[in-house]
Amino acid sequence: MSEGHALHREPIRLLTFSTLYPSAARPGHGIFVETRLRELVASGVVASRVVAPVPWFFSTDQRFGEYARMARTRLRESRNGLDVQHPRYFLPPRVGMNMAPFTLAMGAKPAIQRLLDEGFDFDVIDAHYYYPDGVAAALLARYFNKPFTVTARGSDINLIARHSIPDKLMRWAAGRAAASIGVSQALTDAMGKMGMPASRLLMMPNGVDLKRFHIQPQAAARAVMGWPAGPMLLSVGNLVENKGHHVAIEALARLPGFRLVIAGEGPEREALVALASRIHVASRLQFLGQVDQDRLASCYSAADMLVLASSREGWPNVLLESMACGTPVVATRVGGIPEIVTSFTAGRLMPERTADDMVMGVEDLWRHLPDRAAVRACAQARSWQSTTDAQLGLFRRIATQDVERAHA
Repeated sequence: MSEGHALHREPIRLLTFSTLYPSAARPGHGIFVETRLRELVASGVVASRVVAPVPWFFSTDQRFGEYARMARTRLRESRNGLDVQHPRYFLPPRVGMNMAPFTLAMGAKPAIQRLLDEGFDFDVIDAHYYYPDGVAAALLARYFNKPFTVTARGSDINLIARHSIPDKLMRWAAGRAAASIGVSQALTDAMGKMGMPASRLLMMPNGVDLKRFHIQPQAAARAVMGWPAGPMLLSVGNLVENKGHHVAIEALARLPGFRLVIAGEGPEREALVALASRIHVASRLQFLGQVDQDRLASCYSAADMLVLASSREGWPNVLLESMACGTPVVATRVGGIPEIVTSFTAGRLMPERTADDMVMGVEDLWRHLPDRAAVRACAQARSWQSTTDAQLGLFRRIATQDVERAHA
């Protein structure tokens, strides 16, 4: 039996590399990367170690907010049975965007070498987020003489690629990657338009955990959450401008009788609170802060619909999570969202990112609320299995080709 063929029987050893990965200090950060990896490892075909660098910061004092949480991140920890290292890297102000791939690679090298010294001789580097992570992965792959893949997530291609140096570096990395993966067809098409090699572009959408996100009786879910009766909207995501929570708040002013709950934390919270007060909807608005995945499932089930007014998206998992809980959605027509919301049963797409369009979407959906089981059926076709199978096929092929090259 050839060594290449033997790789089909031996576990594929994967080094997962991304700054978007949760930790005990930041449990909600990059949860979608962890979920995809957990599903992959659960196949029993892959063994993985994670290197998830964190920007260096000098203080753990709580007044520094997110920076302090980064500083409190342990250098090494175990999460859900996976070994995770969080080496530090320097992110200099002003020139940080252009220098980040290089400082990221430098900071990660010792951690990766430690894994090799411990006996984990990985087959493939699997990086998530194209910039700076994917470019750093290309540098590390060259240093350690390993093949690598990169998964783009959204703003790396839709926003960061507008800058000339990151654009050039991403195209350089894509020319060396074994595969470049987009989480939606829209994102994959955008990667092709950037000039990434078409023959190595793949589309692998995120799936949804159908066991965690399932239909719960709405009254029981509301009791768990302590929410009152009446029409209830839910908006989920980091409190940043891109997620459009301000659009949902503005729409609430024109939706008498509705309440809005916002799940997430971030720098825009004070501005959102001020907006709600200014337009007199604060009494119908609740901020939950950061919510863990299990409680989030209760939030979806307790709500009548999810609203998402993002200005850009790759593949927003919150839509599938909500639908899996039987809750339809109203969302902007951007990025991969039209690939998720494909019927009136799943929800409504807003023609423009405005409060007017959100109000129209919410009112129309409220008049024609679908059966919750029918909404869940829209998400059931999006389990993780197809993405896991696609990843296994890709990593088997890369690992086999690498062994065959080494013994040619």
